[in-house]
Amino acid sequence: MKKIFIAITVLTVFISAGCKKYLDINTDPATPQVPESKTLTPPLFAQMERGIQFDSRYLGGLIQYFGGNVNVGETHGWLPGSDAMGEIWRTNYYGLGANLNLIIEDSQQKQEYNYVGLAQALKAWSWQTTTDYHGEIILKQAYEPNRYVFDYDKQEDVYAEVVRLANESIANFSRTDGTGTVAKMAGADLVYAGDNAKWIKFNYGILARNANNLINKANYNPAKVIEYVDKALASNADNFIVPNKGTTSIDGNFFGPLRANLASYRQTRMIVGLLDGTYLTGTQGTVIDPRIVNMITPSADGVYRGTNPGSSDPGTAALRNQIPNPWGVLASLNPGAGAGKYLFKDNAGFPIMTYAEMQFIKAEAAFRNENANVAYTAYLNGISASIDFVSSLGTAITTAQKTAYLTSAAVKQNAAALTLKDIMLQKYLALYGYGFVETWCDLRKYNYNTGDAKGNNPYGGVFIFPSSFYADNGGKPAQRYRPRYNSEYLWNVAALKAIGADQPDYHTYKMWFSQP
Repeated sequence: MKKIFIAITVLTVFISAGCKKYLDINTDPATPQVPESKTLTPPLFAQMERGIQFDSRYLGGLIQYFGGNVNVGETHGWLPGSDAMGEIWRTNYYGLGANLNLIIEDSQQKQEYNYVGLAQALKAWSWQTTTDYHGEIILKQAYEPNRYVFDYDKQEDVYAEVVRLANESIANFSRTDGTGTVAKMAGADLVYAGDNAKWIKFNYGILARNANNLINKANYNPAKVIEYVDKALASNADNFIVPNKGTTSIDGNFFGPLRANLASYRQTRMIVGLLDGTYLTGTQGTVIDPRIVNMITPSADGVYRGTNPGSSDPGTAALRNQIPNPWGVLASLNPGAGAGKYLFKDNAGFPIMTYAEMQFIKAEAAFRNENANVAYTAYLNGISASIDFVSSLGTAITTAQKTAYLTSAAVKQNAAALTLKDIMLQKYLALYGYGFVETWCDLRKYNYNTGDAKGNNPYGGVFIFPSSFYADNGGKPAQRYRPRYNSEYLWNVAALKAIGADQPDYHTYKMWFSQP
């Protein structure tokens, strides 16, 4: 009897222990309850791309990368009661935010400092992008538990946080202790495959953007901008590009035919005018940029055309003057899976930062610092890098074609002839199709076509406004987009009122970064 009792007792203990391990309804072996950094990381890159591309459907019209008058973007307007223009907000707080916090927590415990650095770099990029797009945002209280309303912070504070995060990321990627290795991160890092040196360069690129936006501030330091750029991306091999497989609408580029988002959009007169020589030489057709074949498409009659802001004139098939969409086809047609061109193909990667952009930032800073030779070299580097990048995305641009353009009237042939307008228009062209927020920063810091306080007006005579702005604007251009409707205007109204975001013309309030 005693032996039976002992056997039953042991069996009971075994079953009890087994139930805890195998029958606990609160755990799922197939779904880890504490996700690891390597599982959280890959989707983050898609989030970065998604936020920019979703909102560029509106912002693209405002900065005149896209035309066709398909939405209020071209008239600098907004859509009340809608989440339109709120995807960058969602990306920052939902797509990236908490996931980055989890990565930092998990990786610090494991002493995987390269993963900590990756999360800090993406945080820095996201804060920079979000504040440059929205202005005042929620920073200090953003992830406080059990909080349901959140106060907004000044853009100046967000800029400082970007600098802190980027520098901490650089420090973590520079560490040689801990357990983090390239091999551990390579599989999850879809952009740089765990290369610490490239992540450090990306951080310096973020710092360069941050510092270069402050040209109107008394503490603007062009020498510091140049220092950052010199430590940032060193060639096109360092470009931060989010890959897209393009096999289905799920893994395809948001701008590609499979996703079918750009059929009604049109190429613009500003892009056409930069590529056909109009705005860089003063005469249309004097110099045809070799990038033109890959970036845009002629009408059926062989002439390159683009829309004016706010115009919905599509042209006609009979006159053969229809303006193509970004895929290179007419009449709002979709060319089908696998077609398209430039960055508007299903499998095209989406650039988050490029070497060409960095070189134009350096050229601008050096020009403002009255260092003409440094500015000129960076200007040429930027054009050259852009040509090589565009060449890789379609019809190859030959060495002879590249040389012919670089020695043409569209490109200044010596440092003494270089102007800020040359630099900024070439940068505008180089960032076409991906640098939406950065281009908007440039336009706003120079007050669109009005110029800055020192009389620099690189977009004068080139960038034009629509014939009329959106009704709520009061005759003013847009300076920011509003916080996301469903996460702010429904339950955080008191905080919105404190920054004036309840006003119909809030989107025309100037940014801190663009003011003296």
